[in-house]
Amino acid sequence: MKRVLYILLMLVAGLTACKKGYDAADEAMAQAEADDKIVQDYLAANPDVKAVRLDSANVQTGIYYVVVAPGSGNSLFTSSTSVTVDYVGRKLLTGEVFSQSNNFHPSFRLGEVIRAWKLALPKINKGGRIRIIAPSRYAYGAYDQPSIGLPANSIVDFDIQLLDVTN
Repeated sequence: MKRVLYILLMLVAGLTACKKGYDAADEAMAQAEADDKIVQDYLAANPDVKAVRLDSANVQTGIYYVVVAPGSGNSLFTSSTSVTVDYVGRKLLTGEVFSQSNNFHPSFRLGEVIRAWKLALPKINKGGRIRIIAPSRYAYGAYDQPSIGLPANSIVDFDIQLLDVTN
């Protein structure tokens, strides 16, 4: 009888000591909601920014874009498409530049860039210019980018000119 009582006492003590575990999905959802509110507030406070929400496969991404110039021709985009760009990346709320091409015109494979670029660049053609406002989950996510001075969960604002498209 003492053993049964001891086991029950240990079981009750063990269960009361349990805390809710870390849930990455809940944290990601909370960050997505916070990002979306910040972007919505920014757009409401800046009515001159006529941004369109980018939906992918009928899923709301939280990415917004403005086609400044559509470019010309028809561009086919795949994950192996190489894009040559001139760009400036800023933190949305402060406007602080964290990355820019400085007229170097780098080329990237579309499959190797942040998801916001993958989804938004096909909205323009060669020679086009686009502004992309991306929540952290479609940019650099929950990871610090110390080499460019970008903290985790940063909402970014890119101005990109698409100079060339090569398949």
